[in-house]
Amino acid sequence: MEINKTKKVVQGAFLLTIAGLLSKIVSATYRIPLQNLTGDFGFYIYQQVYPLIGTVMILSLYGFPIAISKLTTEMKQKNNLLTIRHFYIPLFIILLVINSIFFMIIFFLSPLISTWIGDENLTSTYQLAAFLFLLIPFLALLRGVFQGNEEMHQTAYSQIIEQVIRVSIIITAAYYIFMGKLDIYMIGKAGVMASMLGMGVAIVLCMIFFMLKHKKMIVVPSFQTNIPWKYFIFTCISFGIVGSLNHMILIMIQFVDVFTLVPNLMEYGLSPMEAMEAKGIFDRGQPFIQFGVVFGSSFALAIIPTVVRENIRANMSTIQSVREALLFSFYIAFGATLGLILLLPEANRLLFTNNDGTGSLQILVIAILLSSITITTCAILQSIGYLKQTAIWISVTFLIKWLLNELFVPFWGIYGSAIATVGSLFFLCVASILLLQRKVPAIYFFRHIRWQALFVASGGMFLYIMGVKGLCTFYGELSRVSLLFYVCFVVFSGALLYICLLLRYNVFTEKQLSTLPFSRLFLRLQALFVKGN
Repeated sequence: MEINKTKKVVQGAFLLTIAGLLSKIVSATYRIPLQNLTGDFGFYIYQQVYPLIGTVMILSLYGFPIAISKLTTEMKQKNNLLTIRHFYIPLFIILLVINSIFFMIIFFLSPLISTWIGDENLTSTYQLAAFLFLLIPFLALLRGVFQGNEEMHQTAYSQIIEQVIRVSIIITAAYYIFMGKLDIYMIGKAGVMASMLGMGVAIVLCMIFFMLKHKKMIVVPSFQTNIPWKYFIFTCISFGIVGSLNHMILIMIQFVDVFTLVPNLMEYGLSPMEAMEAKGIFDRGQPFIQFGVVFGSSFALAIIPTVVRENIRANMSTIQSVREALLFSFYIAFGATLGLILLLPEANRLLFTNNDGTGSLQILVIAILLSSITITTCAILQSIGYLKQTAIWISVTFLIKWLLNELFVPFWGIYGSAIATVGSLFFLCVASILLLQRKVPAIYFFRHIRWQALFVASGGMFLYIMGVKGLCTFYGELSRVSLLFYVCFVVFSGALLYICLLLRYNVFTEKQLSTLPFSRLFLRLQALFVKGN
């Protein structure tokens, strides 16, 4: 019985992880046709509202559901019944009040916000986006109860359906804008309405799942007399909002650019339209960063067994698992960052039709390495109880990015914002690693980095990519179709060479390789290299 239960939990967690990965990949991918159809100005409009949409998605998928899941698990351990009167209604009211505050702040301050960012045409879009927060209580409560009952499938299915609906509507709207049938500012409203519809369908789906599987939770009477309001509120705020900041690191960085980039670019000397288009060009870096972070942190986090995270400070095997996750994140993210920097001129033209902003984007994608390590480290810290400390450092990073934008952008344009992003994330990366080292001294992260192997692997990939690029210059500028095959070939062959060189030095464990796509291939290659040694 216990074995079947554990198997169910593992399968559910795996499905939820896969759903999260697919959603992140889709979220990074759809921006490419969006920019192609609406141009840099349309991309700017969408990216000005996206941080709000992204915040809602994180709160409804990670933040508040984690808090509700924690409360559900605790109630079950105490053999308390999850009743409407003493559990569902109080938590729903708390979530509704919290999110209503967010709604009112954004809705009533929308005119001021749009004036601040330098584009009053976005006022109605921000007001519409405020309504998204009112949908969070319904979706977060249901998802949290499912996860607290170790039923991950419902959350995974609702997440995938929500994302598919949202992306489909956004791309359709972008097409109509491209055809001249919609005003270009509609792309922002379309993004909001697509999220509303996606969340609405997800709510209905979760309610159906709930009614089918949890009828007893509604009809069983309660013998409780008191509702722990203070504890419910504390948990929803600490785990629901503060605990979700780790998932919002990149969104918080984008929030700063929403408020500061266009005004400072105008101070740099650009006209309002030029500044808006420049921000759209700068935002091309977000899909690159998202792709890199997916491979740099998502696979690394899968290495850490959720069941044993609580005993990290007393369990050497768990410390080793955490160290392996960090090292894995470092090696993969380093290779992805270096390869993308080298291929960014071609990738920029392939995905976004021209090379505009390539120099600033090459600086910006260093965020892949820093974000991957930071997200992995902060997730580990939060899992062992250091929510407050990580939240403080993330908040400080937000302020540093804001300050650096104000200092650098008026002098260096979008290069300044790229430097500000990298600088603020570097601070957070160092701070989080030092905090982990202080709380878990036996981690010894830097001591276990195989520097010689990293130097050989990165050097080999660098020489290979530069050699291929040098050969291709003889054929002149490639068409976009030829460029697609060229970039795909260099990416896959360069990545394979990088990993094979790391395998040659036996850098990865079998556990680490098993999380990669095509894991059997890499395991066989490692066995071959190790045997050859």
